[in-house]
Amino acid sequence: MHNALQGEAGRLSRRAREIYLEHSRAIAALLEPRYDVIWVHDPQPAALRQLCGARGARWIWRCHIDTSQPNEPVLRFLEPFLEDYDALVFTLPEFVPPLLGDHRVEIIAPAIDPLNPKNLPLPPELADRIVEWAGIELDRPLLSQISRFDPWKDPLGVIAAHRQIREQVPGTQLALLGQMALDDPEGWSMYRTILEQTAGDPDVHVLTNFTGIGNLEVNAFQARSHVVLQKSLREGFGLVVAETLWKETPVVAGRAGGIPLQMPPGVGGYLVDSIEDCAERTVSLLRDPASAAALGRSGRTHIGEHFLITRLVGDHLRLLRSLVGERRPAR
Repeated sequence: MHNALQGEAGRLSRRAREIYLEHSRAIAALLEPRYDVIWVHDPQPAALRQLCGARGARWIWRCHIDTSQPNEPVLRFLEPFLEDYDALVFTLPEFVPPLLGDHRVEIIAPAIDPLNPKNLPLPPELADRIVEWAGIELDRPLLSQISRFDPWKDPLGVIAAHRQIREQVPGTQLALLGQMALDDPEGWSMYRTILEQTAGDPDVHVLTNFTGIGNLEVNAFQARSHVVLQKSLREGFGLVVAETLWKETPVVAGRAGGIPLQMPPGVGGYLVDSIEDCAERTVSLLRDPASAAALGRSGRTHIGEHFLITRLVGDHLRLLRSLVGERRPAR
């Protein structure tokens, strides 16, 4: 459903729809009826509002996916479950499918928490030790992509771009850090494909949460990389871009979804539309460290002004107040 809502072709089989409803009913039976607001995220639990009834609460559905070009049959399967929500929240106006245009829609961009271990400033010597432990040679240029192993993140395109970059900047290393999820079977297939594509290449490091990569390691790679690549083809928002820019590391990213919000022209790095463009822009940053550093600094300023959790909390509170009103709980 996730991939289909981002535009992947195909239909949900009858059995897939049955499984979705079976699990939704099981979750609905566990939900306690004592909340003022129930906030549901993405398609997996979207049927809860219909199955549970209102229960005296206001219901919000938050979509984190790029639904600008959704698979229509899958969206039509999902739409009846969204009808009774009090508000639907999307990242960008263009993500709102016309099918849902009659509902109350709020546009709220995600944000990062600067106090999360993934974003806290690390002493440079600690960041160096962490990436060196993972097999990186500190005296060579380092590129990283940090994301799920998802075809929409285009890791194979990143690998192809790295091969072009390495021809012009010899010795460049690439680290692909992937978060493997137990509910993402396609991710394991992509992981195997990446391993096949990079077998025998000592300059490419494929690392996952199952090989010791957690928030601290992600932090170190984002801070220590010369350039972070986020060559997404579809992207709801791409929090890894904000996380990277917060560390003043320049980014070369796909012109997709919410990424341009984080990287307006001249800020943070470059937006690209092809493997060749990705390679060219990355080489320019590697050859001009002063410009790369300036872009990184501008990126941190932009994220600080627009995409920190304090702004997000304010947006959420305004939405909750509009739904619940000024009602005060009994003492």
